[in-house]
Amino acid sequence: MALEQVEEYTAIEMMATAAARQIRDREVVFVGTGLPMLASMLALNTHAPHAVIMYESGYIGCRNMDTARIIGDIRLMYNLTQVTTMVDVLGLLQSGKVDVGFLGGAEVDQYGNINATVIGDYNHPKVRLPGSGGAVDIATNARRLLIMVNHERRRFPQKVGYVTSPGWLTGGDSRERAGLPRGGPNKVITDLAVMGFDEQTKRMRLESVHPGVSVNKVREETGFELILPDKIPSTVPPTKEELKILREVVDPTGFFLVRRMKG
Repeated sequence: MALEQVEEYTAIEMMATAAARQIRDREVVFVGTGLPMLASMLALNTHAPHAVIMYESGYIGCRNMDTARIIGDIRLMYNLTQVTTMVDVLGLLQSGKVDVGFLGGAEVDQYGNINATVIGDYNHPKVRLPGSGGAVDIATNARRLLIMVNHERRRFPQKVGYVTSPGWLTGGDSRERAGLPRGGPNKVITDLAVMGFDEQTKRMRLESVHPGVSVNKVREETGFELILPDKIPSTVPPTKEELKILREVVDPTGFFLVRRMKG
């Protein structure tokens, strides 16, 4: 039986829900701070109860009851499977044992390459960003990469100014030729739409627009030409159950949901 859907939800809740639906039961999921936390815990509390949630800080099999603020938050230690080290979890990632990795960034280009290092000239930047951390490990070793970012034209240039985390590089088989046979970007989830990638060219392809968003709006906020299929459906909105879990179980204090909405 289909769950009843509602209209009263925020763009953040739409993003978290759309991302959660990409996680399959029993998958190992490498998670970062913010919206990926909400998405992974929503999946764990709905359709993927056996998913293994992992953090770079060394926490594996997280089932925390309280909302964690950062990846090293001790709230993540409640009822988890194992506490280990960053070296150990990155070793699991690099040995191909992670199914899904989450990343964000300042820029994402048409091939899913991510810039989180610098805006402008590298030696004389307009903005110096945090850089890779473990992002490049996730981008090159997870079997499937989910990218979550707000949809603004400046964030979706034709070509990123710096490749912090490689996506499909220049398209086609360029990733494999570069010695990266595993993984690659699978979905880009924004506050406007869900995008995937063309199987042959690896260019970004519009898959659905969120309710109330037009295809033209998505195109206006994208700095390159998206591949547009003949039929572009509307993203299925959050159900009452999903919203209830997000608001009452995953983030009952509104630490991320309310802060991001106000910000």
